[in-house]
Amino acid sequence: MRNKYIESFEQAQLENKSIPEFRAGDTLRVHVTIKEGEKTRVQIFEGLCIALRGQGTGKTMMIRKIGANSVGVERIFPVYSESIESIEVLRRGRVRRAKLFYLRALKGKKARIKELRRK
Repeated sequence: MRNKYIESFEQAQLENKSIPEFRAGDTLRVHVTIKEGEKTRVQIFEGLCIALRGQGTGKTMMIRKIGANSVGVERIFPVYSESIESIEVLRRGRVRRAKLFYLRALKGKKARIKELRRK
């Protein structure tokens, strides 16, 4: 049971952010603002969403990509963070579970997820 005042405050925070609808198994492109001293730049992190966790302003997503030399890289992003400029959904994945941690043990073609076909 959450406090109604906290919920109303969170709703006000969420209204000015436009986040696309996505779930685990989707391939996302996350544009993240990075500050380096005085300068700021936008870095793109593209990978598979393997988990969503939390609710409201505390909601987080775990994104996994395969980096150089087939090394898996995972980052956890708060969905409503100020450092996230935008989120793009590139592919919708067809999965049967909410957490895809089993992909950590798979490599190559076995780690692929089928695309969700729309009718």
